[in-house]
Amino acid sequence: MTSLTKKLFKSPAYCCIFTLIIASASLLIAFSCANAQTSKRSGAHAADLEESALFHDYRGVQLGMTAEEVRKKLGDPKDKGDEQDFFIFSDNETAQVVYDKERKVITISADFLTAGDTVPTAKQVFGSEVEAKADGSVYKMMRFTKAGYWLSYNRTGGGSPLTTVTLQKIQ
Repeated sequence: MTSLTKKLFKSPAYCCIFTLIIASASLLIAFSCANAQTSKRSGAHAADLEESALFHDYRGVQLGMTAEEVRKKLGDPKDKGDEQDFFIFSDNETAQVVYDKERKVITISADFLTAGDTVPTAKQVFGSEVEAKADGSVYKMMRFTKAGYWLSYNRTGGGSPLTTVTLQKIQ
């Protein structure tokens, strides 16, 4: 025992207890650091999984396709332009495709005007459920930076919800 320890703790029993407490605290800190490093690795793995969204195209149209390729897949748009096309597939489903200066797809946004089997769910888009708000609405957006795009899902509440799924290139 050092003289400082003897002065702080009058009896050797107190000194032993103090030493055990310090040793326990050191071990606790060491295990906490190791656990934090494992959590960071798990988080990085989750981020890698997030880079592969389930929803990466709409009716076969993907980001980067040319306007001509889009029109071959989807048919003639209701409104046709150099910067965007607007498609109407039914009373309940429309889509807007936006092009860059090279006339390549940078945004795909699909709107579904009712609930039903043809409307994608958040689980179908993201691979997991998204909790609805009290009014029944749902919103989630994820960035897939490695893949170079973001994806959003938005459903309004009520009896006739509007669901919008948007896929856009990160500029």
